[in-house]
Amino acid sequence: MRRPILAFAAGLVLWIVVISVLNRGLRLLVMGYAAAEPTFSFTLGMLALRLAIAALASLIAGAVAASIAPSSALVPLLVGAALLAAFIPVHVRLFSLFPLWYHLVFLVMLIPLVMLGGWLARPRAVGGAPIPRP
Repeated sequence: MRRPILAFAAGLVLWIVVISVLNRGLRLLVMGYAAAEPTFSFTLGMLALRLAIAALASLIAGAVAASIAPSSALVPLLVGAALLAAFIPVHVRLFSLFPLWYHLVFLVMLIPLVMLGGWLARPRAVGGAPIPRP
């Protein structure tokens, strides 16, 4: 029971750490991003980069959760659901600052990408099926 709880917590913490580090990278590497961030006046390219780093953070969170608790396929789902539950109120509050498509893509991709990250991290047999864990 401890491994799934640790996996869940680690998935959430890693999502936050990865998104924070990558967002700092955007500030440093993308011209105008740091100036646009306080007012949320992002260009289309900046919005796409924000979605890309969220996607990467979601894949990593799912992979970490599945690596810590490989026998529990439910943990990545719970990590994605917790992220979704946390971000729905944020996106409702910021609704007028971003295009509708941005909110939809971000919210809809959370659970599937965390689960995909978990699936990708599971060991596979030659035929592609997951290797059973004791």
